[in-house]
Amino acid sequence: MDYQRTAIPLFVSYLKKYPILALTGPRQSGKTTFLKFQLTDYRYVNFENPDNRSFFQKDPKGFLELYNTKVIFDEAQHVPLLFSYLQDIVDNNKIMGQFIISGSQNFHLMESISQSLAGRVGIFRMYPFDFAEMKNANWLTENYASAMSRGFYPALFDRNIPSSKYFKDYIDTYLMRDVNQLKNIQDARSFKTFLRLCATRAGQLLNYNDLARDAGISHTTARSWISVLETSYIVFLLPPYFKNYSKRLIKSPKLYFYDTGLLCYLLNFKDEPPTITNSYYGSIFENMVISELIKQNEHKQLGREYFFWRDSKGHEIDLLYDVNNQLHIGEVKATKTISNKLFEGLDKFSAISTDEIKSKSLYYAGDINQVGDKYKILGWKSIE
Repeated sequence: MDYQRTAIPLFVSYLKKYPILALTGPRQSGKTTFLKFQLTDYRYVNFENPDNRSFFQKDPKGFLELYNTKVIFDEAQHVPLLFSYLQDIVDNNKIMGQFIISGSQNFHLMESISQSLAGRVGIFRMYPFDFAEMKNANWLTENYASAMSRGFYPALFDRNIPSSKYFKDYIDTYLMRDVNQLKNIQDARSFKTFLRLCATRAGQLLNYNDLARDAGISHTTARSWISVLETSYIVFLLPPYFKNYSKRLIKSPKLYFYDTGLLCYLLNFKDEPPTITNSYYGSIFENMVISELIKQNEHKQLGREYFFWRDSKGHEIDLLYDVNNQLHIGEVKATKTISNKLFEGLDKFSAISTDEIKSKSLYYAGDINQVGDKYKILGWKSIE
């Protein structure tokens, strides 16, 4: 492992604050590599290994006498009884940093944590590489279109796998396995069609009725499948912001993908970046900026809650978050040319907001950053 993950310093510091730390996130996002190579004084047990599962299930007390402290339990969702035993151990000895649990099936992992370990566990999420990690490893290309089409999963760089091959295998193996464990989907072809239809809606308001109609499924099934994709860390929903700026507000969330490489693959950009004339170009760029901010928020434990805002007349802010009743607002524009028109949405929102606007940021496709009294103009590689 010749690169550093942003989360390392915070993760290590929290080993002194909690008896148990939990690490979750998408499959293949680098969690196991991070745990095995950065925490070398911890023993590592993977519960995807049937021998480890069998040992624990047959003799849990004997298992935990052997693995009694400074242990990483990976894919712990496979043995939900483990969490009750860990609760008893840490309640009795109150040792900090005693266990680390990890897993890729967020629903099952978090369900077990909430049932047995509430108040005893610090939770971290690790996503594919953020830009700082890419820069430190000299992997971030100067061409943003190439960056967003290749994606940010570690294996793409560790093993130099072509994106089209990697994402085909990712969908056929990891994703479909998780999907069937969460929701027994009989028609894999229909689900993959649904996934591609989601890609065509990246950066747009999520309309379940339209999505269900186009996929040939029921509204209920569409909601269920979106939930599965969220739980599998494929997509996330950005909620709308509602605070008293208009009586007519859009109430649907916006749909985004955690990784733009997978998004581009689903949109049939196979190892070639989209061009600026393509109709999806702006949505993919916006998705890259929003997902980068989501990754930074988790990797740095910033604790921000992100929203977008739009009224019924089409006025919109791509991103905002609130700190101490002060709003930070941002717009994303897939252009390298700065013009006054790009700031109209920020200014419109400022005029109607009843809260203090702490900062106004423009994220664009250029390289030059400008920080003035009124706006922060941030090139794509300087997103924060």
